[in-house]
Amino acid sequence: MRYTMRQEVNVTRRDHRPSPTEPALDQQMIVQAALDLLDEVGLDHLSMRRLADRLGIKAASLYWHIRDKDHLLSLLADAICAAMRSPDPTLPWRQQSEALLHESRRALLAHRDGARIMASTLPAGPNRLRLIEQGMSVLLDAGFSPRDAAYVGFLMNDYVTMFVVEETRFSETQGAESQPLDLDWTAALPPDEYPTLHKLAEYWMADNADERFQFGLEILMDGIEERLKK
Repeated sequence: MRYTMRQEVNVTRRDHRPSPTEPALDQQMIVQAALDLLDEVGLDHLSMRRLADRLGIKAASLYWHIRDKDHLLSLLADAICAAMRSPDPTLPWRQQSEALLHESRRALLAHRDGARIMASTLPAGPNRLRLIEQGMSVLLDAGFSPRDAAYVGFLMNDYVTMFVVEETRFSETQGAESQPLDLDWTAALPPDEYPTLHKLAEYWMADNADERFQFGLEILMDGIEERLKK
């Protein structure tokens, strides 16, 4: 069965060999074009056909370089990670970890739906694996057990990724001519019935993503640091 499937893939690729009139491409050029298209249309509207149109080639020609859309998303995730700077190895483990999380958020915010792409793909590619290797090495060197280091890694990744997903959930769905969303959903609530919600509304509705991220990060790292002491 495996041999048969491999034969079918090869036949498909021979049938759709890039035309001599199409521009010469390599994987790096395709990934960059896909990132540009992602920033314009978002993940939900990113397709192999649209990417091919962007590159001026037939959609089938992409499969000489990209296996399928899942492969493309994996390459995009690795390209996003390429922009992340490694933390200073001379810093204490907590500062290194916090620096890496800030870098992760910065890189995810640099591209539309960047966090969603990271959340929907498995770790692969040299840039992404390098960062995971470094982050896990920091935790092991700090004294965490292999199990705790792995679980802490999951926890850190989930915090950053889902924070950015929520942070960009509304801004990335609004077109240039769309009316801004009224996020103050507490305004219509009777204050006598929901006094606590009204009291907290100014903090929920404020444009303070940086402050909220740092607040959550400090609480997260405090708990992780306490775990190390046990």
